[in-house]
Amino acid sequence: MKAVVLNASLKSSGEESNTEVLSAEVLELLENEGAETEMIRLADYNIAFGIAEDMGEEDEWPQIFERIEAADIVIIGTPLWLGEKSSLATLAIERLYGSSSETNDKGQAIYYNKVAGVVVTGNEDGAKHAAASILYGLSHIGFVIPPNVDAYWVGEAGPGPSYIEGGKENDFTKSHVKMLAYNTLHLAKMLKAQPIPAEGNVM
Repeated sequence: MKAVVLNASLKSSGEESNTEVLSAEVLELLENEGAETEMIRLADYNIAFGIAEDMGEEDEWPQIFERIEAADIVIIGTPLWLGEKSSLATLAIERLYGSSSETNDKGQAIYYNKVAGVVVTGNEDGAKHAAASILYGLSHIGFVIPPNVDAYWVGEAGPGPSYIEGGKENDFTKSHVKMLAYNTLHLAKMLKAQPIPAEGNVM
């Protein structure tokens, strides 16, 4: 099993990311179950705007997409800004959509038999709204969404402690981290052993 997190923090590597810390807890559980994992900080890359697989010489999305193609589990991690997912999360979904007409060897959408989840961090509300938006978008282009695969921390309303400062021991968040990790892994293993038949879903 291979799992990749697309960390859509607006901070580049070297800067502390609450989204990365929470996502890493999911990846640790997956690694403990034998999965190969990777975290990709999207802010480190030059990702062009557009709805296409490759937007030209300076576009670095294709090298990210190669790692997505190789993964069985894809998780988008996003901070919340004004109750919404980050602009980088939106950009990633748009670029994923740009390749949704590609097919696997059975003629299904390229994302068929891949499992997806979402991690959200912030200090206000909006976690369920952002998760719903991301998970619907991924489902619409072919990813399989297991139950309870939205792990999040938003703290109390108004300025307050971030996930690193105040959420790491929150029982609710910890339980959702476990559900996200184990449910995505379980379904990914099922789909590896018995993929979705190419009936009624060939592009």
